[in-house]
Amino acid sequence: MSTELLLIIVGMAIVTYIPRVLPLVFLNAKKIPSRLEGVLKNVPYAALGALIFPGVLFVHENIFFGLTGVIIAFTISFLGGNLIFVVIGSILILTVLTPLF
Repeated sequence: MSTELLLIIVGMAIVTYIPRVLPLVFLNAKKIPSRLEGVLKNVPYAALGALIFPGVLFVHENIFFGLTGVIIAFTISFLGGNLIFVVIGSILILTVLTPLF
């Protein structure tokens, strides 16, 4: 293994480690305000939405194909469907509707 590659790996490890350790060091004994805690709890959902939504728009030549899938998934989940039912239901309905697009 070259020295350059080893330095890149060590540098990436340090850059990844620092943001994970800093909150533990500085916020160890402090209480986070409830308003900030509520915002931080929603960050994973916002990041997931930001990662998934562009893929939904470009999954097919017709943009309405992906939007139809989102609407179906939202409807099934709104009605109380489990995650597996949301995924399988969206796939099945879009499979049936594929000839229309």
